[in-house]
Amino acid sequence: MSQFWLRVAATLIYPVLFSVLIGLAAGWAVGLGVLSAILLIYLLIHMRYLGMLERWLKDPQARAVPEGGGLWERAFSSLYQLMRIQSRSQSKLSAAVDRFQSAAQAIPDGVVILGEDDEIQWCNPVAERHLGVDNRADQGRPIKYLLRQTAFTEYLASQNYAEPAVMKSPTLHDTTLSIQLVPFGDAQKLLLSRDISALERVVQMRRDFVANVSHELRTPLTVVGGFLETLLDNDSIDSAERRHFEELMLDQTKRMQNLVQDLLTLSKLESSDNAGTEECIDMRRLLRSLNEDAKSLSAGQHTIEFVCEFDVGLVGSEAEIHSALSNLVSNAIRYTPAGGHIKASWGRRGADAVFAVEDDGPGIDAQHLPRLTERFYRVDRSRSRETGGTGLGLSIVKHVLTRHQARLEIQSTPGKGSLFTAVFPARRVSTQTQATLQTVS
Repeated sequence: MSQFWLRVAATLIYPVLFSVLIGLAAGWAVGLGVLSAILLIYLLIHMRYLGMLERWLKDPQARAVPEGGGLWERAFSSLYQLMRIQSRSQSKLSAAVDRFQSAAQAIPDGVVILGEDDEIQWCNPVAERHLGVDNRADQGRPIKYLLRQTAFTEYLASQNYAEPAVMKSPTLHDTTLSIQLVPFGDAQKLLLSRDISALERVVQMRRDFVANVSHELRTPLTVVGGFLETLLDNDSIDSAERRHFEELMLDQTKRMQNLVQDLLTLSKLESSDNAGTEECIDMRRLLRSLNEDAKSLSAGQHTIEFVCEFDVGLVGSEAEIHSALSNLVSNAIRYTPAGGHIKASWGRRGADAVFAVEDDGPGIDAQHLPRLTERFYRVDRSRSRETGGTGLGLSIVKHVLTRHQARLEIQSTPGKGSLFTAVFPARRVSTQTQATLQTVS
């Protein structure tokens, strides 16, 4: 017999014995009457405790566990212990849910919890921005009614979630999302969204870069190949014409060499392993070198002026600085018509040092200025080919200046000319202080 029934028997044995004694002394009718009265009192007591239990069960959180006597005291005590265990478990569960939601809200990816019928149960703020859903208003609504893009609906219906799907954000302009569903629990799913716009741009830049390099190499290769076929197929070409062909092939070969050299320079600048050297650069000597190169490139077609306004040095990689400043000067010469004037100056702007190249060429429309430092970006592609440019010069300038914590400023007015200024921070300037205005010979 269980402990419960033993306690019940122990509770009832005393009133029965008492009633038997009364029956022996005063008659069995009296004994039965006393027993009936005692049992009625017991029944009323139990009904009272049942009423207390019923009222507590209606709102166990707001009411304390009732107190009772006898068997009810043990029952209420057990209920009290169960309530404490349940309260502790609920507190731990609530804390775990709060930690999960806090973590899900902090991660940079969107998270949506979907139920058995793909209805929204919860989502974090990132998912609200990515997918245009509302954590409060859209709870219980099927996700397929909110995201109607074909790429998503097909992915949801496929039941194959091993790989993510790619789709455009329905709310964010020019934003590409990687979407993946992860089944878990009892027919539930996690919908994860990640912004891969930057990665898409990098991939597109790589495609554009390969296409541009191929295009730039194809033209000179076609020219060289055509001349070689002509020379091989025609033995009657006179020496003067042969000489002309050879000069043209040499020009195209130099163009390809320049392109390859600029590509190698960019690759070197972008390499994280190539930190570059730090040295004190004699800017006066560097300006003389740039002046000689400029006059050689111009071949007397332009008026070229180099001015050193302040005799201060620069701390950095001389090879890289020479490459950047040389590109600024050579660009001015290439795009300034014959007879134009080009002025290059080295000086100070407050605590900073500046190298400025000014020309009176055709100038550049404002719409092109933000993109001038992009690889292979040209305002006039045909004119760039005529001048022998590779389309990488200003990109090299930007990378070199960035490595030296400097910046490039561009000002240009169509029909009046352009001004390109490399601004070096004060910490890159040496401590020489001779402030004389001299023209570099």
